[in-house]
This record gives sequence, structure tokens and C-alpha cells, in this order.
Amino acid sequence: MEKYKVVVCDHIHEAGLEMLQNDPQIDYVFAADIDKTALLDVIADADVAITRSSTDVDEKFIAAAKSMKAIVRAGVGVDNVDIDGCSKEGIIVMNVPTANTIAAVELTMTHMLSCMRMFPYSHDHLKNQRIWKREKWYGYELKGKKLGIIGFGNIGSRVGSRAKAFEMDVIAFDPYISASKATDLGVEYTENFDDILACDVITIHTPKNQETIDIIGSEEIAKMKEGVVLVNCARGGLYNEEALYDGLKSGKVRFAGIDVFKKEPATDNPLLDLDNIVVSPHLGANTFESQYNIGTQAAQQAIEAAKGIAFPNAFNLPIDETKIPAFVKPFLELGHKVGFMASELNRAPIVSVKVTAQGDIAEYVDSLSTFVTVGALSGKIGETINYVNADFIAEQKGIKIETSTEPASSAYKNIISIKVTTDKRVVDISATIFEEGVQRIVEVNGFDLEVEPKGNLILFKNTDVPGVIGKVGTLLADNGVNISDFRLGRNDKGEALAVIITDSAASEEALSKLAALEECIRVDTVRL
Repeated sequence: MEKYKVVVCDHIHEAGLEMLQNDPQIDYVFAADIDKTALLDVIADADVAITRSSTDVDEKFIAAAKSMKAIVRAGVGVDNVDIDGCSKEGIIVMNVPTANTIAAVELTMTHMLSCMRMFPYSHDHLKNQRIWKREKWYGYELKGKKLGIIGFGNIGSRVGSRAKAFEMDVIAFDPYISASKATDLGVEYTENFDDILACDVITIHTPKNQETIDIIGSEEIAKMKEGVVLVNCARGGLYNEEALYDGLKSGKVRFAGIDVFKKEPATDNPLLDLDNIVVSPHLGANTFESQYNIGTQAAQQAIEAAKGIAFPNAFNLPIDETKIPAFVKPFLELGHKVGFMASELNRAPIVSVKVTAQGDIAEYVDSLSTFVTVGALSGKIGETINYVNADFIAEQKGIKIETSTEPASSAYKNIISIKVTTDKRVVDISATIFEEGVQRIVEVNGFDLEVEPKGNLILFKNTDVPGVIGKVGTLLADNGVNISDFRLGRNDKGEALAVIITDSAASEEALSKLAALEECIRVDTVRL
């Protein structure tokens, strides 16, 4: 069995480490506590590295990582990762963008409420100074105030929903979303940034890049109304700190809630000298729930990347993401995964790969084809394959790559179908993505079903007669295999296909017993 080396360069939740330890194909190395210079020797033969903010993926790191396929940044920000440098060496850079979403959303609401009611100051007055002076602490209500949200992605949109529950009027500015994403939530959408500057409260939820650094400076604050409240729980440097200091000092900005700073640790930041600011030491992801999510999702992505199954949330994809709608990227990732699955179920030299797209995604079928090809050929051809060389290598190997498009399906808004043909059999899988990025396989070789492409999968094809499900469940239980999900499809030929997701991989003995059942036609397994 082929093994893959994954190095954990920084601390992540224990649950993520357990996932790596428990995967028989992963050679896991915990290197969070060693010197960063010594780390360079550890990563020399690593397939994947998991990093956080403590490890700079710089020129030295990249040069040392001679065998690296991918880097997983366990968190949202990739400020400490040289993405261009990684791209030149063929290293895929991924992050974990949604694991701390709720934590960041709730911290934003905490800062917003703290600014409006000055809770930290009244708390200090009573608890530490032992002064009871109610008349000193008159605040403001959120109800009826206008909230301007800069950046309406995973976090900004959820802040908007919660602000609506407080009966605030909410307006969003984000040139990279469709207006309907805001209006569907009852939020006003604007393309005029000055509309945001006219709000009572402003919060920002954008990445940090050349477009957003100092997006709020002296000129913008001058346009704001007197007594505006500013909140930043996203990235340091989005608000110009000198301009924010002046605005707070003059009273133009009545209060600010700040979790992130241009330079951290920010123990000597001049903003801390002011008495109309609420601060926290970059706590956006600091909940037990989010740390668990970050650790487990980073580990899952590292496992998938090491095996070539998928590269979720990749930054350096072979497409210009600014020129594609937001819905396309998840389909590219799904195509990679389903291509890998189809080839794993069809373990023989590949003759052809065909990708069919229906709906709006059909416009991007060529990009889809590249991702599917990389997934299908990963680990099958004895050499490194990536998004740049996929088509070239397929041609070299005599593998035919085909694409086709069809009108939108009546059942699904967008759907992709991948057919992998070898000299032994054909595997045809269709999949789609539902709301909130939920991936689902919806058809396997003509059997309609709905299953998540994740974990240990057993595909059990059988004659459609009574009692089979019971036999399969009992047999797996007797062999110590616990079923976490069981999906069944049937056709008009008197056959059934069960896709069974198990907590652990079934042994060869258990699979042999399944294959020996009288009703069994075929048994396949794949780990995603």
C-alpha cells in the first residue's frame, strides 16, 4: 500500500491529528514544536504540509519542499504563504475558509453590541473599580440603525442575517457577488461605496489584498456621518489605523470594535490608548467549535490532496477566478473528486474520459474536463500529473478526453456526468452541488441515488430480492464494520445498487464474504 507523508507544521485540534494517525495510507509527522530551520529538513520528502500563521511558506520553505504536492493553510488567511512561488513549483495552496465562519460572525456581533452599549467599560467600572453609576452608561440600540457591510461572503452574509434579526436596516457592498445574494436575504445591495459610508455602523469582511488594504482611510472617514461605529473582525490593515485613530480621537468615529491589527501582537498599538474602542487579540477563530472544524477540515483536505483525490479550496487553480462566477469553483473541485472515484472503481488502464455538463456549468466544461482528468489519472500513470500538464499527458498515453454539453436537467439546475472507460468496464457517475456547497452523487451507472462523496464507500450491486439489506448489514456488523450511511438505487432490470458509507474501511475478508453472497453481482470500494 502506497504511503503519503503529511507534516503538521503548526498546532491544530487533536481531532485533526487523530484523522491523520488513523489513515493507514498517511505517514503523519507532528512538527509543530520544532525549530523552523529544522522543519526544512522534515518537509524535504513530504507530500503535504499543514500550516498556520506561525510558519511562513516563503522561498526557503518552498525550496526545501522538493516533493510537495500541496499546502493546507489551517485557517482563512494566506498572508504568510507565497502563492506565486508555490505555483511556480507546482504546489497547490489551499485554505479552510468556512471552518471558523460562525465564530467570526458571532464575534462581529459581540463587538457591534459592545460598541453600542460600551459593555466592557461598564463591566470594568463595576467589577474592577467597584463603582455603581448607571447614568454614566447610556448606549444606543441596534434597532433602526443602518448597517453597512463591506464584503458579503460566508461571514458578511451571516452578519447581515443576524443584524436583520436585530431589526437593523442592512446594505451590502461586494462587487464580486450577484445582487440577488443580498436581496434574497432581505438586504439592500449597492454598487456605490458612498452608500456604505453613509451608514450608522460599518463592518468589513473582505480578504486582505491590494484592493482592500486601507479601504477605509481618512478620505472615507471624512464622508461618514458624525458618530459612526466601525467594526473590523476580518484582517488587520483593512482600516488605515492612523486614520482610524484620528477619527476616534476627534469623535467623528464614536466607537470602534477591533479584533485584528496591521501588526500583531498589537500590545503597543496607539489605538489601545483611546477610551472609545473595544479590542480583542485576534479572537475571530477562537472557539472550541471552530478549532475543531479547522483541525478536522485541514486534515481531511491534506489526506485528499496527498492521495490526489481532490484539492478543495485551492488558491492557485489554472483559471482566473475573478472571471468565473462563484458557483463554478465548487464544481471544479467536485469534478476532480468524481474523476478520481470513477477511476478507482475502474481499476484498469484508462482508454477514455468523457465529461458532460448540463445547466449553467456547461459553459465551463473545458475547465471541468481538466479537473476531472487530473482526478482520474492521479496515481494511475506513474508520473506527476497536475492541472498544467493533464491534457498533454493524457494525449501522450493515448487516453481520449471528450466533453459535451446538454440543456439544463429538469431535476437539477446544474449537473456533471463523468464516464471513465477502461478495457474492462465503464463507470458513469453524475453529481451536483446543492445550496451551501453540499456535494452529492446522484447517479452511478444508471442507478439513481443521493450520497455524499466522502469517506469509506462500499458499492454493492445485487439482484433486487428481499432480505439483501439485512444480510449486508449483519455481515458488516459481524466483521466490526459500522455503517454511517446507506443509500439504495434500483433499475428496471431487477438489480439494486447500495452505496454504503462506513466508519472504517472494510477488511478484505469482509469484502470477500460480501462478494460470496448469493445475491451479489459486484462489490467495489473506494476511499474519498
